[in-house]
Amino acid sequence: MGRIGSAPDDQTFERIVARAQERGNPSFVWRAGQERRLALVRERVPLAGQRVLDAGCGVGMYVAAFHREGATAFGVEIEPERAAEARRDARRIAAGSVEKLPFADASFDVVFSHEVLEHVGDDAQAIREARRVLRPGGHLVIFTPNRGYPFETHGIVWRGQYHFGNFPLVNYLPAAWRQRLCPHARAYTGRELRRLLAAAGLRVVAQTQIFPGFDNIVARRPGLGRLLRAILYRLEHTPLRVMGLSHFVVATREA
Repeated sequence: MGRIGSAPDDQTFERIVARAQERGNPSFVWRAGQERRLALVRERVPLAGQRVLDAGCGVGMYVAAFHREGATAFGVEIEPERAAEARRDARRIAAGSVEKLPFADASFDVVFSHEVLEHVGDDAQAIREARRVLRPGGHLVIFTPNRGYPFETHGIVWRGQYHFGNFPLVNYLPAAWRQRLCPHARAYTGRELRRLLAAAGLRVVAQTQIFPGFDNIVARRPGLGRLLRAILYRLEHTPLRVMGLSHFVVATREA
C-alpha cells in the first residue's frame, strides 16, 4: 500500500475499492458520531468490569473505547491489515470471522456488532455465533443499516461496475431490484432483525433507529452540520425515526 499522503497505484486502488465494496470501511477516526453511539450502548448495557467482544472490530476504535469504559475488551477482525493496526492500541485482537468466532462458549458479557452484519456471508450464522459466545444473561448490541433510510450508503453496481457513494431511494425498491443494485451489502427492516434474533434464541430488549452524526459536514460547515444534527436527533423521538440511518438493537441471551 502506498505511503500515507501518497496516491495509491492502480492495483492498490482497485483493492481498496473492492474491499470497501465487500466489507465496508470501519471507523478510522473517533469523532462525535462514534462517541454518541458509545453513549447509546453505555445507557443500556453495563460495560465497566465486563468482558466485551467487538465482533468485526476493524482497526479497533471501539475496542479501545470499551477499554476506556473499564471493560476487558476483545476484538476479532477478518482483514489481516486491519487486525494488525488494531493491535497497536489493543492487545486482545484475534484474526477470524464473525461467522466462526475463535472463542469458547459463554465467554463474554457483551458482544458488539457495529455495521458488520450487513456484510457477512451468512448473517443468521453470525448471530448464532454471537449467542454462543455470550454468557446467559449477556447482551448482543447491533448497529446495522436501516432499509427505511432514504439513501443507500454502500454504493451500487451499475452495468457491471461498482460506484461508490450515497444513492437515493435504492432502499425503497423491491427487494429483488435492490439486491441487483447492491448485492454486496444488506439493509434490514426492524421485523427482519427481530426474526433473525428470535431464530437464534435471543430476546430483543431495546430497538430503535438513529440518524447520522454528519461529522464531515460539521467539519466543513459547522453551523449547517449542527443544525442538521439538532433537527434529525429530535426526529429520533418521533415516528419519523423509522427513516434513520441505522438500527440500534440490544438483545439478551436468556438465562
